[in-house]
Amino acid sequence: MEHRGTRFGSLAHYEKGGVEVINDDARNYVFSNLFEVASKSKPYEKVAVGKNIEYVIEAIRAEGTSSWRAPAQDEFALVMDGEVEIRLLKLDNPGVVPAGAHGSIGLPGTPAGRAMGVVRARRGHMTLLPAGAAYQFHAARPGVMLLQTLAGPDTIERWAEICQTARRPNA
Repeated sequence: MEHRGTRFGSLAHYEKGGVEVINDDARNYVFSNLFEVASKSKPYEKVAVGKNIEYVIEAIRAEGTSSWRAPAQDEFALVMDGEVEIRLLKLDNPGVVPAGAHGSIGLPGTPAGRAMGVVRARRGHMTLLPAGAAYQFHAARPGVMLLQTLAGPDTIERWAEICQTARRPNA
């Protein structure tokens, strides 16, 4: 019996992967590697790696301290590599997020509000980032998060750069 094990990727060690197209065009499929995307991203840049209508999964390189952000709707952050501290504040003025906005908006400085707590999340930990609150990420060492949200003004789409667009040669 052949032994098969699970191999977890990380920012420091990942394999490209791909889609093997048998009788179709690779452009009909989306495949990207979140660790590769994060390795080429600036800290806290929000790069879409998955999309379903207006919903996106964003790959985020966690490194240093982010600015404060406020989500227009609940978001979920899933740590894929490293450790990320997530600081949460209940906003005194939730109206800083315009009605009908999508995604999250960056806030200047530290917003006025009541501290809700801090989450220290590691690989596999998911944290709710609630609407009506603000959040700030901090990572002492580079890591990777996935953020589930609605596509917003800070969502970066680099599909031509990150997706496989041609048949992969047989290995």
